[in-house]
Amino acid sequence: MNDAAPTKRQVVVAALRELVEALDQRVPHVERVAEARIARESAALHKEAADRIEELAPAKLNLRPGKATESDRMTNDDVASRGGR
Repeated sequence: MNDAAPTKRQVVVAALRELVEALDQRVPHVERVAEARIARESAALHKEAADRIEELAPAKLNLRPGKATESDRMTNDDVASRGGR
């Protein structure tokens, strides 16, 4: 077994971060009839993914070098809003 191989948890967290980053980059298309519903569902999915990231990789245990992404800020804001900091 390769000790450097990512754990299942790390793979899931990486996929969730990718999803959150994609949702952060989403551009609303106001010309679409269903845009309001799509935007609500996107926001709900974003929150669920950010909450799950926090469950799997709490900020204190998940220090990453480099610039904080929007998803990191969202996750940290979610923690703060729940009284976690």
